[in-house]
Amino acid sequence: MKKYLAILKMQVINNLAYPGDFLGRSVSIAVFLFIFAGLWQTTYIIAGTASINGLTFANMMWYLMMAETIELGRPRTNRIISEQVKNGEVAYILSKPYNFVLYHFSFGLGDGLMRIVINILVGILVTWLLAGPPPSLLGWGMALITMVGAWILHFCMMALIGLAAFVVEETNSFELIYQKFVFVLGGMMLPLDLFPQWLQEIVRVLPFPYMMYAPARLFVKPEFDLFLQMLAGQWFWVGVLVVLLALAYRGSEKVLTVNGG
Repeated sequence: MKKYLAILKMQVINNLAYPGDFLGRSVSIAVFLFIFAGLWQTTYIIAGTASINGLTFANMMWYLMMAETIELGRPRTNRIISEQVKNGEVAYILSKPYNFVLYHFSFGLGDGLMRIVINILVGILVTWLLAGPPPSLLGWGMALITMVGAWILHFCMMALIGLAAFVVEETNSFELIYQKFVFVLGGMMLPLDLFPQWLQEIVRVLPFPYMMYAPARLFVKPEFDLFLQMLAGQWFWVGVLVVLLALAYRGSEKVLTVNGG
């Protein structure tokens, strides 16, 4: 594991060398939160209520802060693999004495840690100003634990999409489709609590809620039973996607055509 830890450490150091780049990107979470604050404040005023399906305006803003943090911190592994296939760099990486998928996992984690930390700091500052103090420490604990599973699920999906580049080279269209599923069925734009009950039951058997809704919902309303349910769902889907990723990697190596240098 030392070589993968070294890759992770090297990526963190590289990112620390350019703090301005990450601070600039974090502006987007502030913009999103200001827009959401205006939209949801108007929604609660028009509805004439302080709570919608058990979620207050403050709950909604902190939920969206956590969801945006996860979205902006997820790995862009598919884009990196696609570019490596197109420029021929993939041949160089595959010849090295480490696993191709674990290399990208370590690289993505080193990159994602910086994004998540900075986005959380900026998100807390903006949301505190807009909606008041953050949730309880219990909510923080449950959210951080489930964020681990959420990030791994995101990585598995992005790596699966990235391996498609071994066949089709360009994977942006697949990422766009995946992103829309997460936005709608993962609870990115709306918490699942606002969905009809029949739709909630269908969505919960899919992997998407465990990538976004789980940590964000537990952050604002920590419930021990829901925490166990979300953890079980996350790691079930991690197991499924890891198996699919291993099979996809073995198959994709056989059909890879290297271009470029």
